[in-house]
Amino acid sequence: MALYPFLLVKTHMLGENDVIINHEKIHFKQQQELMILLFYPLYFSHYLINLIIYRNHYQAYFHICFEKEAYANERNANYLSQRKSFAWLKYL
Repeated sequence: MALYPFLLVKTHMLGENDVIINHEKIHFKQQQELMILLFYPLYFSHYLINLIIYRNHYQAYFHICFEKEAYANERNANYLSQRKSFAWLKYL
């Protein structure tokens, strides 16, 4: 979990996983773009809207635009150097 500027992981091994680290760094960038404080209300409101639509926690989570961007690009080690500002908007 990315809580700028901290990365919280369940186990030490997860903290060494390059894919997970890249995923969370994408969230750090999203949080910076939204001046950190705007990120959380947008994230949770998007989750709640999705929960109403999908009536399922996992579907609601995976349809959050911030998660869509992070999952779509987590395996691309160069993504953050190529990423355009507010790239998460295309996942709305």
